[in-house]
Amino acid sequence: MSGFVPSGSDAGNQTFALASRFALRELRGGLRGFYIFIACIALGVAAIAGVTSVSRALTEGIANEGQAILGGDLSFSLIHRQAGSDETAFLETLGSVSRVATLRAMSRRSDTGEQALVELKAVDNAYPLYGTLDLQSGQSLEDALAQQDGVWGAVADLALLARLDVEIGDTLALGRSTVRITDVIATEPDKLAGGMEFGPRLMISDAAIGDTDLVQPGSLVRWHYRVRMSPAPALGDIEAVIEQVKAQQPDADWRIRSRANASPGLQRSIGRFAQFLTLVGLTALVVGGVGVANAIRAYLETKREVIASFKCLGATGDFVFRIYLIQMLVIALIGIGIGLVIGALIPFAAAAALANVLPVQLAANIYPAELGLGLVYGLLTALAFALWPLGRAHDVPPTALFRDIVTGGTKLPRKRYLTATAVMVVLLAGIAVLLSHDKFIATVYISASAGAFVLLVLVARVIMMLARRLPSVRSTELRLAIANIHRPGALTPSVVLSLGLGLSLLVALALIDGNLRRELTATMADKAPSFFFVDIQSHERDAFNDLLLAEAPTSEIRSVPMLRGRIVSLNDIPSDQFVPAQEGSDWVLRGDRGITYETALPENSKLTEGSWWPEDYSGVPLVSFDAEAGMELGLKIGDKVTVNVLGREISAEIANFRDIEWQSLSINFVMVFSPNTFAGAPHAHLMTLGWEEDVPTQTELDLLKTVSNTFPTVTSVRVKDAIAQVNDLVAQLAWAIRGASSITLIASVLVLAGALAAGHRNRIYDAVILKTIGATRPRLILAYGLEYAILGLTTAVFALVAGGIAAWFVITRIMEGSFVLMPVTAAGAALVALVLTVGFGLIGTWRILGEKPAPVLRNL
Repeated sequence: MSGFVPSGSDAGNQTFALASRFALRELRGGLRGFYIFIACIALGVAAIAGVTSVSRALTEGIANEGQAILGGDLSFSLIHRQAGSDETAFLETLGSVSRVATLRAMSRRSDTGEQALVELKAVDNAYPLYGTLDLQSGQSLEDALAQQDGVWGAVADLALLARLDVEIGDTLALGRSTVRITDVIATEPDKLAGGMEFGPRLMISDAAIGDTDLVQPGSLVRWHYRVRMSPAPALGDIEAVIEQVKAQQPDADWRIRSRANASPGLQRSIGRFAQFLTLVGLTALVVGGVGVANAIRAYLETKREVIASFKCLGATGDFVFRIYLIQMLVIALIGIGIGLVIGALIPFAAAAALANVLPVQLAANIYPAELGLGLVYGLLTALAFALWPLGRAHDVPPTALFRDIVTGGTKLPRKRYLTATAVMVVLLAGIAVLLSHDKFIATVYISASAGAFVLLVLVARVIMMLARRLPSVRSTELRLAIANIHRPGALTPSVVLSLGLGLSLLVALALIDGNLRRELTATMADKAPSFFFVDIQSHERDAFNDLLLAEAPTSEIRSVPMLRGRIVSLNDIPSDQFVPAQEGSDWVLRGDRGITYETALPENSKLTEGSWWPEDYSGVPLVSFDAEAGMELGLKIGDKVTVNVLGREISAEIANFRDIEWQSLSINFVMVFSPNTFAGAPHAHLMTLGWEEDVPTQTELDLLKTVSNTFPTVTSVRVKDAIAQVNDLVAQLAWAIRGASSITLIASVLVLAGALAAGHRNRIYDAVILKTIGATRPRLILAYGLEYAILGLTTAVFALVAGGIAAWFVITRIMEGSFVLMPVTAAGAALVALVLTVGFGLIGTWRILGEKPAPVLRNL
């Protein structure tokens, strides 16, 4: 009678409870051999749970401070014009109203002529409706901005004082007026609502902006009307209020935002960044899954005699599978539990570390949904990588009890275990895609990771095949190293898999970062004009052009009309209801953007479909649309586009599509209209100036000083300064992304250590046999070092190729830039792979070479 067959009515049933008892009894011996397993699972789960929790904390923080960030419960924004008296009266029926004007302008020191681009903000006495604006001296904002001795007060960011080398009490020229710096801004409650800034903040009273003469017809001024409602409506009721406003003011062209989406751009960025880091965490889990499989395989190798004993006593393969599945789940839950604890603590750590860095307070809390997501990812990963080796344990023969089998062979597990593994993998990928912010990017990322995983398996097999077919070499150590690469039970697949994914990801990120910065600092800087001049009034254009020709006679000058408009409908479908052909391509429909009119096809543009209008065209308004944006929206020739410009809705028919070379940073617009579209409309002009040859920096600065002094209301943007600022931002993002992505490399290191530990038993046999027949320790160390070096270099080559292809695809296909392979990155990948494989390999080898031969030989 089998010891596993209960008596009575339960005869023949090997219950799950009985399997649990055996599983837990075996675990009494401790978790030795599973530390890598636990660390891999804990690392991936902590990354996913932590990233999603921090993202949720940021989102909740923005929502909690939505009123202060937006500056009210509702915000109504207009471009070019102020609200009319009827519109203002209507807004006052909703609650208290505060008016704020924002624009970019040049501030100058009258004594030295030094100037700086500033983000100018003019506020009324009601500002801020929510939150507090703190000044370093503690005085009130109203006193700081008051007019004294005929000079208006102003408060500024500390960066402006440092840039112009001025102090509190000094005066700055602003437009055609002068302001005195009276204090430094410590905190600005609604700073996040303004989007990306290209200069430090300068804040003045709205009563002072008229004296500056900066507000002219067509000037790029945004007027924000913030409303504080009493009582403040619940978030669920705000949309109803907005719909009511639209119904009562159908002709108003303002953009309405509520405290529920106080900073939509930031929230989108947080969502995308969190998605990327979640995918990185998932990659770390997948890499760690290789460690899970290695740890289980190594553990089951030590349990062959136990499994054989179970079989001799009547246990079935299913019963054996249940025992070790339960053990795996228990150990996986330990790793998941550790990861969830770390992930739950990360928002609190981030809130403390970033308290003085972020402009919004993180809503640190324990978020069950985000932790649950980490739990699901951890369990699915553990099962996806454990079912295969556990399935092979099903068929361990009883004869294993009577002879110590060195290698387990390569027999596949039964079909049901293969099917279960495939189901887990599909579930893992499906959940990642369904929960992603951008499903297309998530699908591409997961497909690329899966493809890289499969390629790594093939690469490992090719390496083994080539090693097997190499002719014999004279060096004994090298011959032994090559034999170890292709022998049964070789470490080759584990080493290549463990390092390949992590290194490929880091190589891809490094190449993307390097190419972006090269594009910004070299290629774009060479193609881009030296200056953009904004808000040139029509009556100033000729004089301004003459000044540029006189000061820079060898330069190239371009001038176009400049307006701002917002797409309100496409084919009579309101923009907020229009469904683009491609998901995530509605950026053209969000907010207002620059538009112009031209008689001829603009430079750096190429017609792809349709034809350009004649110079004397006077028919129905026509528009030329960016080809890529039009394709993503699903537009075609003849479609109707309606824009709101200066409070008027103007409809035009798409006449053609054109490719735009955005990388040149020259004058380009998504929409270019036929000249008759805006006949008689007030507008400003935009000019660019550039030199074919390189000119000294001082020449550029002298021109900037002359322009600012002669035309104080024109905003001058030096392109090199803007590129440097963007380059700094890219560098900061790159370091943040690389730091987060290093989680994958850490997982790779853990898996590599686990792979070497998994092969420990077979290596002991090798070392003992070789030492018995006369091999010395130095010769064995050299042989093993050569083996690890070959594997490390091969993995580095794959990482360079795979990472290079991924970076090339992102740069050339998604970002439409130019790609250059960087040799320093290649050398870095090779060095990292060599250090890790040779270093860990030799550490493990040193321990193996210390084993005594007698105990091992006794079991052969």
